[in-house]
Amino acid sequence: MKKKVPGFTIVILMLFTLVQCAKKGMPEGGPIDEEPPKFIRANPENYTTNFDAEEIRIFFDEYIKLDKPQQQIIVSPPMDPKPNIMPLGTARKDVKIEIFDTLEENTTYTINFGKSIVDNNEGNPFDYFKYVFSTGDYIDSLQISGTVKDASLKAPKEPVTVMLYEVDTSYTDSIVFKETPRYVTYSQDSTFTFSLENLKEGTYRMVGIMDKNSNYLYNPKSEKIGFIPQNITIPTDSTYELTVFKEELEFDPKRPAYFKGNQILFGYEGSPDLDSLSIDLINQKPEGYKSRVIKDPKTDTLYYWYNIKPESDSLSFEVTSPKTRDTLLARLSTLDRDSLKVSTEGGGMNEDFKFKANTPIIDYSEDLVKILDQDSMEVPFSTSFNPLRNEILVKFDKTPANRYQITAFPGAITDLFEETNDTIQQNVRTKALSDYGTIILNFQNIESFPVIVQLTDTKGEVLAEQYSENSRNFSFQFLKPGNYLVRVIFDTNENRKWDTGSYLKKIQPEQIKYFSDTLEVRANWDINEAIILD
Repeated sequence: MKKKVPGFTIVILMLFTLVQCAKKGMPEGGPIDEEPPKFIRANPENYTTNFDAEEIRIFFDEYIKLDKPQQQIIVSPPMDPKPNIMPLGTARKDVKIEIFDTLEENTTYTINFGKSIVDNNEGNPFDYFKYVFSTGDYIDSLQISGTVKDASLKAPKEPVTVMLYEVDTSYTDSIVFKETPRYVTYSQDSTFTFSLENLKEGTYRMVGIMDKNSNYLYNPKSEKIGFIPQNITIPTDSTYELTVFKEELEFDPKRPAYFKGNQILFGYEGSPDLDSLSIDLINQKPEGYKSRVIKDPKTDTLYYWYNIKPESDSLSFEVTSPKTRDTLLARLSTLDRDSLKVSTEGGGMNEDFKFKANTPIIDYSEDLVKILDQDSMEVPFSTSFNPLRNEILVKFDKTPANRYQITAFPGAITDLFEETNDTIQQNVRTKALSDYGTIILNFQNIESFPVIVQLTDTKGEVLAEQYSENSRNFSFQFLKPGNYLVRVIFDTNENRKWDTGSYLKKIQPEQIKYFSDTLEVRANWDINEAIILD
């Protein structure tokens, strides 16, 4: 006898079957949302005149959030105190702006959001939306534009804050250190262009800084600056190029600290002329007292070495540079000093061989140094001593596919404590000619001399350079395979190095131009390039 299945059981079975079928045919997610949020309305309306509200609401068609609002959102002219802009942390369908500043009369304000407004799910940005209002009865509509460059790099590594200061009876160049600008914008990441809009007619000065503190004030210790030296009268059809550079600061020595045996560490800020700098002990010096100053190769630090400890627990020093004179105090301790250790470095086809020591070198003898090639033939050489780097440079002509044995015999190097080296022997090998590449450059648009032509890696580190007073042709041989950039420094003051600028002295940095392409050096390959500089 068949049993009758209850009705509710049949219903459950049918529902279970439908669910299973639905799971099998259910699509795995829908299309990815690539649409940015859409602006619906604002209260007060965008481009409102005779503005007197304390709050602005900007509405969108979906939930949004603000991405990096501190870096992206620019209020121009700046408000003090800054407005409170939400959302922060949570998503909502509107942007709320609370104004606490007493706004200036008859002034057009712009709130540029950059790429900060993004949808909550996919982060699609609503690019460069701006809210504009005026406390007067019209909106200022003038504008100005231009480009930004970095004086020492192929392109700026971060956006440049471009600012306009109104030139009136109270204007001075020092305004960049203490007051916010009238108008402000950022350069675009990829195009390195900028535009300032909704400006009023007038006379201005233009300055650009890499504003690390986001406070629209220039800090020369940490930030780069660029400027247009002449006044800008708006309206204008001109475009402007700002070149930012890091200024050399005035030398400022810090209180010295005892480092370890017979060494005192002097930290400093700025860019001293180390050839003209002196550190002199004021205390009474014991008989036979000698000292040396060595520069740390990586940090802004000088090491003052002395051979005999004075009879005092603290030492006073006079630190003198061409523009400063300071008296500084250092306390001593009883740590042991290092013993002489000599190391070697370099020796490739395009680099000098070096002897370096951990204690100050005060004397060396070329007669106790010998270089032999792989055929045991003696190789002529010359030496020079760099006291600040505490290294002896050994120069000699090398040939590819060769081996050189450099020997410093006992007594070749003497340090501050009259210790000398034991025998030092170092082998240096050069690769076969087929392992190197060559770059031959012919510049088409160099119009002024002298110039310094440099090959750098992609990070800007100089790998080779040549100086020329009249030639447009350069050959760089024995290069390791890799990618190289070409740049040319126009050495205006003929001192064979690049010089930065000065904002207050109104000195622009020496011009650097780049070749736009990257040159790939391959082994056993010559690159012959006609160069047109950017």
